[in-house]
Amino acid sequence: MKKKYAALLLAALMVFATGCSGNAAKQDDTIVVGSKNFTEQIIAGNMVADLIEANTDLNVDRKLNLGGSVAFDALKNGGANNGTDVYVEYTGTALVAILDEKPVSDPDKAYEKVKQGFAKEYGLACLKPWGFNNTWAIAVKQDFAKKNNVHTITDLAGISNGLDFVCSVEFPEREDGLPGLEKAYGLKFKNVNAVDPGLRYKAIDTGSSQAMDAYTTDGLLISHKLTVLEDDKHFFPPYYAAPVIRQDVLKKHPELEGILNRLAGKIDDKTMQQLNYEVDQQGKDPADVSKEFLKSQGLI
Repeated sequence: MKKKYAALLLAALMVFATGCSGNAAKQDDTIVVGSKNFTEQIIAGNMVADLIEANTDLNVDRKLNLGGSVAFDALKNGGANNGTDVYVEYTGTALVAILDEKPVSDPDKAYEKVKQGFAKEYGLACLKPWGFNNTWAIAVKQDFAKKNNVHTITDLAGISNGLDFVCSVEFPEREDGLPGLEKAYGLKFKNVNAVDPGLRYKAIDTGSSQAMDAYTTDGLLISHKLTVLEDDKHFFPPYYAAPVIRQDVLKKHPELEGILNRLAGKIDDKTMQQLNYEVDQQGKDPADVSKEFLKSQGLI
């Protein structure tokens, strides 16, 4: 009887061990992709997931639509600890909000500082930027730009004392917002009206304001027929998007670097504007927009 129970116990332990090793193997073969909780990020997260699914045998778990700081914390935890393994971050956010460094105006220098800082402080690899720069911008109506021959912020500064400016509530409070912009360009608007972000477009559509702050890849720029003025003095810090992946994951699956770098330099600001527009204004599913774009580029 003792031998019989010993045999049963051994068999049970073997089944348990097999199950554990199977779960561990499954975990090692799954890449958890995260994103922040706005349209552009959800599109980018789907692109990461789609590229991995189409070009490897790895399983992909999508944890999209996380909060801003939550997305980075989830990456630090790692997919094996109910976190994530990879997501797309912006160089300006990484440098200032995560690494607590001062803004850097040169895009290449900002990227290198983020790459080195993430590797040293967090064990993260920052892959090549995809090309689009979702930074602050100043926008005007297309017909206004044409009528007044305004193409740059310097052009706008020359007539700013007769214009009303509408902006998001935080813009006049940030040194990398209106105060710094006024110093850099000599801007002096007749009136400045700080409102909730969604009300800016209404103000410029009705003509109660002639210029506004915006983000360079916002899809609403298309639907409201706005022109982004060139930041000819390079005041606004760069916010280039690039995948960030855990170094331990990249060590196990080095092929992921080349796969995710296939999008390096492939998406400019106007292309990202269009993709955001398709979701926010045309009601398309971000997952469908991602797949359509990747197919158009021959990447999946």
